[in-house]
Amino acid sequence: MILVTGATGRVGYRLMEALADAGADATAMVRVEARAADLPGAPRHVVASLDDPPPAEILRGFDRVFLLSPDHEEQAAMETVFIDALVIAGHRPHIVKIAADGFQDPDCEVRFMRSHRQVAMHLDALGLPVTYLAPGRYMENLLAAADSIREEGVITAPAGDGKVGFVAASDVAAVAARVLTSPGHESAMYVLTGPEALGYADVASRISAVFARQVDYEDQPADRARELMLASGLSRWMADGYLELFEWIRDGGAGAVTDTVREVTGADPRPIQDWLSDARASFVGRPPDLPPPAF
Repeated sequence: MILVTGATGRVGYRLMEALADAGADATAMVRVEARAADLPGAPRHVVASLDDPPPAEILRGFDRVFLLSPDHEEQAAMETVFIDALVIAGHRPHIVKIAADGFQDPDCEVRFMRSHRQVAMHLDALGLPVTYLAPGRYMENLLAAADSIREEGVITAPAGDGKVGFVAASDVAAVAARVLTSPGHESAMYVLTGPEALGYADVASRISAVFARQVDYEDQPADRARELMLASGLSRWMADGYLELFEWIRDGGAGAVTDTVREVTGADPRPIQDWLSDARASFVGRPPDLPPPAF
């Protein structure tokens, strides 16, 4: 049986779809009871969180666990609490952990990557069977720029000429589903990207082509990016983390492209123009409940 944490998020929701399509026996972990009603496939669910895990008798029922949490100052601490609860329950399930491309590089000092490395060190010390999925930047992150693209014809980021192997959340979910439902992935580390590395100027060009309007890229000064992020409500910790991330992108850290999505799933990863076409409604009209772009 599979336990899916982060089941209502952009990857977790698509993973629940993929597991339902595969007929897998999956349980969603949700923080709020009402959120379970919207999940695909009418799965079983348990109300809990990483820092308030399910009781031991429930945890012992899962032989595979999908571990995902959002970027947050307490991310490593919360995931560690959950992992320790699995061990205390006297159980050693196969954990499939979502990390991020760059966490596997000990020289990458982006705080988000350091958090994932801390969790990985804890998992390794415990000797639990684990598979790491390390996606590049999600294509869905571009939705934060929808307002400026629509209203000003510009996408801004403090990324310089750095390239990114943008990947669709659906492709990450497809890999996770395959790993969770087939043998042979223990101790593997899969870096997941789309089919090409794109600079933000390339992204602007793809957007222009798909939506038949001119969109340009503006390389934003880091100070201005930080000012806008703080004004949008991001914490200083998160804003500084994003600046570290974009410095890493500028320095060429995010430009790798892998064939892992195809190797694991048998299907090619989605090109960004296909994803943009499906996301058209978000770029031509203001999507509901989306915060203003931070950069």
